[in-house]
Amino acid sequence: MRVLVVEDDPVVGRDLYKALSDVGFTVDLSTDGEDAWFQGEVEDYALAVLDLGLPRLDGLSVLRKWRSAGRTFPVLILSARSDWTEKVEGIQSGADDYLSKPFAMGELVARVRSLVRRAAGHATSAITIGRLALDTARMAATVDGQPVRLSVLEYRLLDLLAHRPGQFVTATEIAEHLHGTAHAGDTNGIEALVLRLRRKVGAGIVESQRNFGYTLAGA
Repeated sequence: MRVLVVEDDPVVGRDLYKALSDVGFTVDLSTDGEDAWFQGEVEDYALAVLDLGLPRLDGLSVLRKWRSAGRTFPVLILSARSDWTEKVEGIQSGADDYLSKPFAMGELVARVRSLVRRAAGHATSAITIGRLALDTARMAATVDGQPVRLSVLEYRLLDLLAHRPGQFVTATEIAEHLHGTAHAGDTNGIEALVLRLRRKVGAGIVESQRNFGYTLAGA
């Protein structure tokens, strides 16, 4: 799934990019508030990690603009200040969680995963849809209780569909979430990925409908 990291400190931004990429997210990185506001307005994100101390437009203003425009993706705020009044203001502006710097990267990753799960209606890291079960903490999958060995991209595709229960996801959307906007037009690659995945999990797990996209059976 695709997340937006908004952080103007290049070291912190690089560390966030690596940590979230390592656990299966596709990460877009923004370094100023105006760019972040635009990205959040026009792109489809599962979550945003938003620093408050940004150039050009501060983080709270970015958040308020997103929410006033109807953007509902979860937002985890980062701040170098631990003032409780700032935390309250962030939550009242529409943030879903708040983390003070410095923070442990493992805690941030756990919070990001939790927010994404809750936004999709899943209470724990175990997601069961029909015959398919995913353990999002271990990035593992089973079908009918039997483990299935998947590539990183194959797992990430299942994970994306599991977090969109009952929805058809287009090949273009899948390409954006797996590879970023630059590869959104590579729908042939997505079709090939689905074919490989079906060989491993069975043809009935991933359903497709022409002009609508892909979904999981039983969702």
